Amino acid sequence: MKQYLALSEEVREAKEQGKPVVALESTIISHGMPYPKNVETARAVEQIIRDHGAVPATIAIIDGQIKIGLSDTELEDFGQSEGIAKVSRRDLPYLVATGQKGATTVAATMICADLAGISIFVTGGIGGVHRGAETSMDISADLEELAKTNVAVVCAGAKSILDLGLTMEYLETKGVPVIGYETDVLPAFYTRTSEFPVNFRADDSETVASTLSTKWNLGLSGGAVIANPIPESHAMAETEIAAVIDQALTEAEANNINGKDVTPFLLAKVEELTGGESLDANIALVKHNAYVGADIAVKLGDKLN
Repeated sequence: MKQYLALSEEVREAKEQGKPVVALESTIISHGMPYPKNVETARAVEQIIRDHGAVPATIAIIDGQIKIGLSDTELEDFGQSEGIAKVSRRDLPYLVATGQKGATTVAATMICADLAGISIFVTGGIGGVHRGAETSMDISADLEELAKTNVAVVCAGAKSILDLGLTMEYLETKGVPVIGYETDVLPAFYTRTSEFPVNFRADDSETVASTLSTKWNLGLSGGAVIANPIPESHAMAETEIAAVIDQALTEAEANNINGKDVTPFLLAKVEELTGGESLDANIALVKHNAYVGADIAVKLGDKLN
């Protein structure tokens, strides 16, 4: 396994010194935002994690290795390159074996973080059960990964383009706790609320860290969702975003867009229809998640050391 992992100098030193490390995905750079916003956001998020006492580890597949932490040059290259493959669990062996570039999704980032001994991962929103999944069977691999891999995911809930009710049902079936950070209901990415209650509420990072350490000390495998609502100043009106998503879904269906192409299409269409407001919201929520995730990682590190 170790021959496939390449830790950056910053991450390697952090591991040697017992400092908390926070994983970050690379799909948000290559597929989630346009250049140069993607690189600017990635650097800002990494700095927020440093400023709050942890070390960032952006994860990507490059030249047959799983990079745990990217150099400034690698980050810039990822942000500008086109045609980088999206990597989930099924894609990881092939892309590593063939030396291709790959941007890690939530599922793949969890796997790689776990291989590197990193327990906290910050992202924008998790995937889930897609609308119409009862006929399409379109369910994100993120959910299955949360059921088996010991990494907690700090996010702004699940993307509101999904069927949130079925997503929560799936997580319940798999025994994945959904912890609302200062909220009683599941945030829906662009909006702070939804109609679906979370399993537990935590009003501080200490409670989250204690819950995670207890879960894993009990031998209960699998991750957890730490659902952290988008800051109020950047939250979008539920009626507005619902109408936009409905239009985007209609266009996706009309254009026969399915599978892994659905999410990037819908996010791009939502950005277009909101005049860029959704992109600003996306950036704000990722930065907020970075702050919360770093704080949780620091508290969890204190319990594990």
